[in-house]
Amino acid sequence: MKNKLSKPARRVQELLDRKGFPFDVLELPGSTRTARDAAQAVGCAVPQIAKTIIFKTAASSQPVMAVISGANRADLKKLSSHFGESITNADADFVKTQTGFSIGGVSPVGTKNPMPVYIDEDLLKFTEVWAAAGTPYAVFKLEPHQLAELTNGKVIDLKT
Repeated sequence: MKNKLSKPARRVQELLDRKGFPFDVLELPGSTRTARDAAQAVGCAVPQIAKTIIFKTAASSQPVMAVISGANRADLKKLSSHFGESITNADADFVKTQTGFSIGGVSPVGTKNPMPVYIDEDLLKFTEVWAAAGTPYAVFKLEPHQLAELTNGKVIDLKT
């Protein structure tokens, strides 16, 4: 199955393999673009979806990644408190340029450019979560603590 992955999903799988994580990227026939779509596709609860959202710092336009529970919304003030400037939403072109992935399939790993990663503490309530793997049809399953290890992410209170 790994050989049949699309190029972005294969890039994520190869990175997972290189880092020694035993996760298999799955490309599904149905969309996983939204948390609800992804939860339906893999048969889990919406809060178990680890949605990856890219923001940018307002003044310096540096990328910032938030990996948040599918049931939550990110609180930009809480996220901004970790920087010397405010955080704003990023548009689709910025996301694609910084990550190499399109919105709806942004993986928390394998981005083109390095960036700080912040992980919603609510994800740690679960024994397993699902993250996007480079396309709106690709996902992989992992344990929440592995997400922090894999991304070098900082677990914080992110929800509004």
